[in-house]
Amino acid sequence: MNREMRRLQAKEEERAKKRRADSSRSSKKTKKDDGLSFVQRTRKYLREVRQELKKVAWPSREELMTYTVVVFSMTTVLTLLIFGMDWGFNKLVRNVLNAIT
Repeated sequence: MNREMRRLQAKEEERAKKRRADSSRSSKKTKKDDGLSFVQRTRKYLREVRQELKKVAWPSREELMTYTVVVFSMTTVLTLLIFGMDWGFNKLVRNVLNAIT
């Protein structure tokens, strides 16, 4: 291992030590929500949820209709496929059992 690699490894070890120290310090800190009542925490939670929902890229009405049609059509196709396979296997097993007896 050359000098440069040793230096890089030493730096990485120092960074890892700092991360471990920072994580242990942050776990010892008290949460700032500890002093809030249940109603205040609930209000804060709902406010934050509302803020996050404003960031969501909602689909347009046209996209929503397209997605809905795709989901219904795929559900119908897969249902028919599974039904057909079940019916076919049922017939096959009955014929095999009738031939045996």
